[in-house]
Amino acid sequence: MAEPDPDTISSGAGQRLGAPETLGISTLDPGHRPPAMPPGRHVTIRVRMLDDTEELFDISQKASGKVLFDLVCSHMNLIEGDYFGLEFQNQQKMMVWLDHIKPIIKQLRRPKHTILRFSVKFFPPDHAQLLEELTRYLFALQIKQDLYCGRLTCNDTSAALMVSYIIQSEIGDFEESQCRSHLLNNNYIPDQMPLIDKIMEFHSKNIGQTPAESDYHLLEVARRLEMYGIRLHPAKDREGTKLSLTVAHTGVLVFQGHTKINAFNWSKVRKLSFKRKRFLIKLRPDLNSSCQDTLEFLMPSRDCCKVFWKICVEYHAFFRLFEEPKPKPKPVLFSRGSSFRFSGRTQKQVIEYVRESEFKKIPFERKHSRVQYSSRVQHNSRLSPLPSPSHREVPTDVSLLSGQFSCLTLPCIVVSSHYGHLWLRAGVVSNSPHLSASSGHSHGMVNGQKSLELCSHSPDGRLPSPLTSPLLNDACSVRTDDEDEVRRKRFPTDRAYFIAKELLTTERTYVKDLEVVTVSFQSAVGQDEATPDSLKDAIFSTFEPLHKFHTGFLREVEQRLALWEGRSNAHIKGDYQRIGDVLLKNLQGLKPLTANLSKQSEILLELEKACKASRRLEGLCRDFELQKVCYIPLNVFILRPLHRLIHYKQILERLCKHYPATHVDFRDCRAALADVSEVVDQLQGSLIKMENLQKLLELKKDLIGVDNLVVPGREFIRLGCLSKLSGKGLQQRMFFLFNDVILYTSRGMTATNQFKVHGQLPLHGMTIRESEDEWGVPHAFTLVGQQQSVVVAASSLVEMEKWMEDVKMAIEMAKTSNGPSSELLTSSLTDNKCPEDSSVEAESEDDMTAPHASLEKPTPHRGNTMVHVCWHRNTSVSMVDFSIAVENQLSGNLLRKFKNSNGWQKLWVVFTNFSLFFYKSHQDDYPLASLPLLGYSVTVPSESENIHKDYVFKLHFKSHVYYFRSESEYTFERWMEVIRSATVPSSRARGLNGKETHA
Repeated sequence: MAEPDPDTISSGAGQRLGAPETLGISTLDPGHRPPAMPPGRHVTIRVRMLDDTEELFDISQKASGKVLFDLVCSHMNLIEGDYFGLEFQNQQKMMVWLDHIKPIIKQLRRPKHTILRFSVKFFPPDHAQLLEELTRYLFALQIKQDLYCGRLTCNDTSAALMVSYIIQSEIGDFEESQCRSHLLNNNYIPDQMPLIDKIMEFHSKNIGQTPAESDYHLLEVARRLEMYGIRLHPAKDREGTKLSLTVAHTGVLVFQGHTKINAFNWSKVRKLSFKRKRFLIKLRPDLNSSCQDTLEFLMPSRDCCKVFWKICVEYHAFFRLFEEPKPKPKPVLFSRGSSFRFSGRTQKQVIEYVRESEFKKIPFERKHSRVQYSSRVQHNSRLSPLPSPSHREVPTDVSLLSGQFSCLTLPCIVVSSHYGHLWLRAGVVSNSPHLSASSGHSHGMVNGQKSLELCSHSPDGRLPSPLTSPLLNDACSVRTDDEDEVRRKRFPTDRAYFIAKELLTTERTYVKDLEVVTVSFQSAVGQDEATPDSLKDAIFSTFEPLHKFHTGFLREVEQRLALWEGRSNAHIKGDYQRIGDVLLKNLQGLKPLTANLSKQSEILLELEKACKASRRLEGLCRDFELQKVCYIPLNVFILRPLHRLIHYKQILERLCKHYPATHVDFRDCRAALADVSEVVDQLQGSLIKMENLQKLLELKKDLIGVDNLVVPGREFIRLGCLSKLSGKGLQQRMFFLFNDVILYTSRGMTATNQFKVHGQLPLHGMTIRESEDEWGVPHAFTLVGQQQSVVVAASSLVEMEKWMEDVKMAIEMAKTSNGPSSELLTSSLTDNKCPEDSSVEAESEDDMTAPHASLEKPTPHRGNTMVHVCWHRNTSVSMVDFSIAVENQLSGNLLRKFKNSNGWQKLWVVFTNFSLFFYKSHQDDYPLASLPLLGYSVTVPSESENIHKDYVFKLHFKSHVYYFRSESEYTFERWMEVIRSATVPSSRARGLNGKETHA
């Protein structure tokens, strides 16, 4: 093979997989390029990729193995490169991994004549831990190779099923003659001919699957096999019996032939060592076991022992340690033993790094795939949790850009669900020629930010759940400092004016929310025959009169504020700088309409019952929740009228507190406050029950494995992300605390984005204790049940204290209350046990065919609920937090600025449901983007940030920073207050005192 020019090699990075440029790899710090090449004679290294292509890399002989590996990963634009390695055959004819620390020249005696193989080195227990589609694609290629060479042994059903997924990704949907011809010309498994009919049968059931989905199903089947990721090393026991040793994420395994006969988990292993040909495993003392403390295996040679020992060291460090181990200090006189250590990120660091980093989403080309995407959509996701065809991603830092361009509707779906970024969905994007390559910005730079790239609709034409998305490119929205000064001189500065203006801005949002039910929901669902007449009557008899009333109320408030600001000449004389009279008049007129609000729970239950009875109605409601206009769960809109009464009460309390008793507006405000307080007090008890019911119904949509979550007497307390300690180490789990039970779940890898329930812990008879010292895990505590104990670790001390406080409270409640009488989990859950809870996972035909039944037609689902935000932000929220959040809603205009941008952009911002929702103006029917606030901090900018403006607050989460400017001291305080209600943990004592005003 001719050696290419070195410049050509370096400049062509990323071309193998069709990527336009190199943007960093996971073994490097964020934003860094591969390290500079050390001086010395260069040599061309040949690397065989997983798709069997060969690539040449020009590298200095003095360079370390890590430099070469970084070049390979950079060439593929591979972010999660830490799961992979370069292996080669050494002088002893053994396959060994390229050491990252040692120079190339000390490892490859004849570099020009050595072919290195790029292969999967670390096989995680669950491919859900692989966050990129490219990584899963490379794993699928590895599985394909292992099947072909006979390394991944399994029964015929499993083999046929996996081959069906492989050919689905390569040739597309099933067509009998094409499929048969392809299988006759291509071998995927040894002795393939007898299985062709079975493979074709499975392939016919894969219709509609994208290559990404096929990769997911392939890995789902493969990971359940006993030989998944297994690399056997021959050995003998003390009696001379031929065995094989291997290492996995769980520990060291012993095989006889292809059957696992023993396993030594990392938690049981005290030390691994070798002495000449003998490989030694020293176990921790166990009085209940008859196993010897030290096990000895004889391997073919000392080199074989050392190679296997190194692999064990790396596997243990990668899966069990939190961070890369530090190098041993150099001995003063002489060294004893090997100085080898694991070099690189651990799995925990890889996952955190990818989630926190911001990379441009790069398409890649599947070399083996013949599928044409003119009629199907190719899934080009970077940092995507799901191989779902309904998710299309773009750079996570592009939302809400300011610019000077015209706008058009973009048929683009954007979902960014992992980090401290904005949740995005379809909407508006710039259509200016300035965004072309001729502008000088290869990626369409707008005010220092990257612009959106075009992408396609999902195959079914639906939009995914997260909030609407695109760019806010309204040139008229950028406000100058001169305009600010004119505004300050023109409009009133009285605090009462800004309180009244808050009434106006929040009333605008409330009327829009009522229209979601009376207009949008009625047109989408209410006119369908599947909707029961009783449900139609209940909803629209409640909401249509409210919408009509509040439309008139909003008109009166707008007129009063126009007079207050002096923007109207409709009056000649009169004191219009007050709002109490308008409030008193309208709240008295609202009283008759609030009589039915105590029956909102009946609407929630009837809607749930109707959806259960009619699959068509259920689908209509689900599709409606995926529309842009339904920016929060539908049930939250149904409870809006109750929450709005609390907002009126808060506004009137602020006015009464501000006014002196002699003020002309004080008497009306006090009378209006008395009226609304009376109504709120009457509805208080039912509101708490309805909020709990609404939350249970919402959680039901996010959970798989629960039939009867919504039962009388069950109360939701807290949900959040904890790490569960098992034989495989700490694994991320989602926990749900109720007044009678704790559920623990994991995020499903299906298109529904739901969480799969793995088990339950009844609270009756449970105890809880701190156990950080016992297990050596920070912020750990143990839940000790009557039948099962679970050790979990929180992300911080604050999180641990919140969980322990709530669990203790729930345990006490369980002692004095009978709680729900029904069993929680379905019987099918026990058959679908979590892999981490079983020492041996049986392989059966039922398991192999399960994905067909559950994922044949995936159901779209919202991916931006608080459950998912907690999962990705590694935090938790309680029912008290939810209650405070819905009471502290706010709307209004804010100026927004990115960390590195110059201008301020005017946006209409709505705070609700723990998120900020962004609009171009208050007339818009749906938000263009949203920012979930869990995990964020709200502060005032420091002097060093050079934000020389008044009333500016700063939102920051890790590396993500946003600045917002408000128009007055009052609005600044209110925005800080409501945002803190979503970012600062609430006090349990505060919540137990009832639904007090959180003003």
